[in-house]
Amino acid sequence: MRKAGVALASLLCVTAAAQDYDYFAANRALIGNGVAAVLTCNGLFTSDRPLEAVVRDELRYSRGPSPNTLSGMPDIQIDQQEKRVLVGANTAYPARAVFRDGIGCVVMAPDQTDADIDALPRNPIAAPAYDPATTPWPMGDVVSPRPLPTNIDAAALAAASNWTFDRPTKEQVTISLLVVHDGQIVHERYASGFDKDTRTRTWSTAKSIAAVLIGMLVDRDKLSLDAPLPIEWLPAIEASEVDPRRGIRLRDVLQMSSGLEPVDSFNREYATGSGLAYWAGASSADGARARGLIREPGAFWDYENYDTLLAVLAMKNVLGDQYLTFPYESLLAPLGMHSTLLSTDRFGDFILSSQVYTNARDLARFGLFLLQDGVWQGKRFLSSDWLEFARTPAPSTAHHGNFYGSQFWLVPDDRDDVPRDAFATAGNRGQYVIVVPSHSLVIVRRGLDYGNQGFDRWDLTREVLKAFAND
Repeated sequence: MRKAGVALASLLCVTAAAQDYDYFAANRALIGNGVAAVLTCNGLFTSDRPLEAVVRDELRYSRGPSPNTLSGMPDIQIDQQEKRVLVGANTAYPARAVFRDGIGCVVMAPDQTDADIDALPRNPIAAPAYDPATTPWPMGDVVSPRPLPTNIDAAALAAASNWTFDRPTKEQVTISLLVVHDGQIVHERYASGFDKDTRTRTWSTAKSIAAVLIGMLVDRDKLSLDAPLPIEWLPAIEASEVDPRRGIRLRDVLQMSSGLEPVDSFNREYATGSGLAYWAGASSADGARARGLIREPGAFWDYENYDTLLAVLAMKNVLGDQYLTFPYESLLAPLGMHSTLLSTDRFGDFILSSQVYTNARDLARFGLFLLQDGVWQGKRFLSSDWLEFARTPAPSTAHHGNFYGSQFWLVPDDRDDVPRDAFATAGNRGQYVIVVPSHSLVIVRRGLDYGNQGFDRWDLTREVLKAFAND
């Protein structure tokens, strides 16, 4: 019996050790190279920043504080003419990213080479019919100097700006702050090396842009909130009509409550799931529809990039040939967001859960559009009903503070220091567009945070509102 007990104890030890083995190590290595390739490529060719600044500011997101040098970084090869970045050429997991017109940088599959570049998607964007450089805000970039309105406390606004830029930790790096009040820019500040034209990655603020585009299609009866998603699930099964995933509605995925297996949480965000589409050349559409149902749709909140991408795939399926032009013709061009690039995967599917590059002013235009209840220059582009839905707490968050609507973040129940009507976009590294209707206010904060991050959007709202106490 004693020998059996020893054997069982040994088996349990072996089992415990096996559970510690990282079966995603190869994925993590590939994704790590892909992160460096995509961020370097976009930093150079989309943001137009010097290599030293890209290494210092962009790559420390995944590698911690980096010196202003390539020393200690992975093998990075840059082709300026081809606008291509190759990382890890001498490793088992090389990653290529290439700039494409109208898209930004597309990451390629590990087995693709430079010979495959010409087959990657492009999405050329028509130039505006006017010159933004000579056109007044908000359609253009001419902002005439004017004194602050008397109801704005200039000292308090300056203090809020300093609070935003002068952080107690080096891991919170503010690169821009823009405040719009009553439709006018009343404060605009940039860190050294950045200006009004600098495009940086929105990360998950892109999800809110996706929600507006999808709302336009719901308004036009192209999509329905409560009908099954118009997609084919993977893996395909012979009797697809009995697939329980057919019960998932557009409403569920927009509220991060699909009930599908989590793949972007529980320490797997850079090992599997959407990470393979973002950074390793996998299909964002196929990955999104290949998860199994593990909970009742609508019942459990789980923040998953693939939930957003399921909604984007539904958008593609109803738009057909208009898919690539729809965002620009229906939203970006009408709002004057001419600096905004919506990136795709190598299959031409928008990765509207994260990969959008834009500047602070374009995001301010987007926020102003939301503040104006979907109306721009006197024309309604989005219904009030849709925005009300987007700002209504998802039922799955009721027991956790009602902090999330439909691809927008809401003031949680435990905050009483900011107006209840405020809502926000939010993206990794501190990308925020905050809308406060009761104060006719839009706040845009862009960041290059890293490490533990932790910049709080509602604390920022509180500080800025101190300047509008008499509003």
